[in-house]
Amino acid sequence: MRVQSKDVARLASKRQATVAGSVKMPEGVTAEKMGPDVFNSTYYPRGEDTDNSRKPWIVIDAAGLRLGRLSTLVATYLRGGNVATYSPSMNMGTYVVIVNAEKVVVSGNKFEDKLYKRHTTGRPGAMKTETFRALQGRIPERIIEKAVRGMLPKNRLGRELFTQLKVYAGSEHPHAAQNPADVTAEVKERCYSSSMVQ
Repeated sequence: MRVQSKDVARLASKRQATVAGSVKMPEGVTAEKMGPDVFNSTYYPRGEDTDNSRKPWIVIDAAGLRLGRLSTLVATYLRGGNVATYSPSMNMGTYVVIVNAEKVVVSGNKFEDKLYKRHTTGRPGAMKTETFRALQGRIPERIIEKAVRGMLPKNRLGRELFTQLKVYAGSEHPHAAQNPADVTAEVKERCYSSSMVQ
């Protein structure tokens, strides 16, 4: 059986009409004419979208806030999970300044039961253990830093995001030139239900 030239032309036009499996293209239009990325309309941030000089700064007063609830929100702000342009593989977050870290609280018996462990030399027998209350009296910033660091990705992105967190024990901070927006009221509202607000 011989194939007519008309049949070949008809088969070629059908092949051009269906591109990428089941996606139908209009007659006479091919994907090559429309550009290299016709089927991908998903937003993906570019390098200038993650420019650190354009990132906003926020300040949170940690006085009276629960450690875990505060840390989850801070990690979300650092990653950028609260903005519409969030992408898990890009640094879309903000700079977060936390003041009054010495006044953060925990629930239950965690003041005495929660332990922080560290190795001074990394050798066996050199591990130091400290309670929440002791660490809060010695280095109160370390408590929030350790809690937030544990909620960030364990890779180079997480290490980069952690540099955007600034924690201070007292109520003063040296970042007034960046005009940070105070979001303490929003954080308190998101941290606690109406029955838990003090």
